[in-house]
Amino acid sequence: MQNSLFRYLLIYLLTFTCITTAQAQQESGFQPRTYAAKDGHSLPYRILYPENYDPAKKYPLILVLHGAGERGSNNQKQLTHGSKLFLTPENRQRFPAIVVFPQCPENSYWAATQIDRTKHPLDIQFRYADGPNWPLRAALDLVQQLRRQEHVDKKRVYIMGLSMGGMGTFEALYREPKLFAAATPICGGGEPSSVKRYAKRLPLWVFHGSADDVVAPKYSREMVAALQQAGAQVKYTEYPGVNHNSWDSAFAEPELLPWLFSQHK
Repeated sequence: MQNSLFRYLLIYLLTFTCITTAQAQQESGFQPRTYAAKDGHSLPYRILYPENYDPAKKYPLILVLHGAGERGSNNQKQLTHGSKLFLTPENRQRFPAIVVFPQCPENSYWAATQIDRTKHPLDIQFRYADGPNWPLRAALDLVQQLRRQEHVDKKRVYIMGLSMGGMGTFEALYREPKLFAAATPICGGGEPSSVKRYAKRLPLWVFHGSADDVVAPKYSREMVAALQQAGAQVKYTEYPGVNHNSWDSAFAEPELLPWLFSQHK
């Protein structure tokens, strides 16, 4: 009797776990996948497809790079910031798109940097000459694969990122200057001398908080100044008194998605 009851409870718990897991994935809309990189690494990512995904249509694709706090291997934490923006019923209807959130491992970074964490704000040296870190290269290769395999409008591939992902966004434009149609780096930074490779190819909307005590706003200001000097179409929004979480304000901008989705190569 006790064994039968135990088996019943075990089956119930396993069934309940499978159902709730499936429900959570269905509710989130982001499907878990893994990309096998050319160098042997594996990059976990989540992908959101448009509702009523129609193979006869072409859809924009958005690559979203998370911050350092969302690194790991659970293929879930990278959805912490920004994913809800693409899940609202209104945005799903107005802006159908393929949205990709890769996850950088705990021991790496999107951008090639040397960071002194004893200083606040951080002292960040960008080292593009060292070559890309493998997670960024894998994320860019993943986008190329999705462009080939999915129903992607190749003239409307976008990138956005926050903090470490904002730095990765700037570097991604340098690594693949012909890939993207628009970019949104949030509280990031990069090598100002690198912008000449892409400044006249695509518009950017850059965000930062004026009170950021983690990644100083000077890093975005320097990139914006270099972009302006190189003839780029660049918008810069700096939020007075806002600290490092300027992504909350950026994702709340009513014109963010309309601006992004209006851009074409």
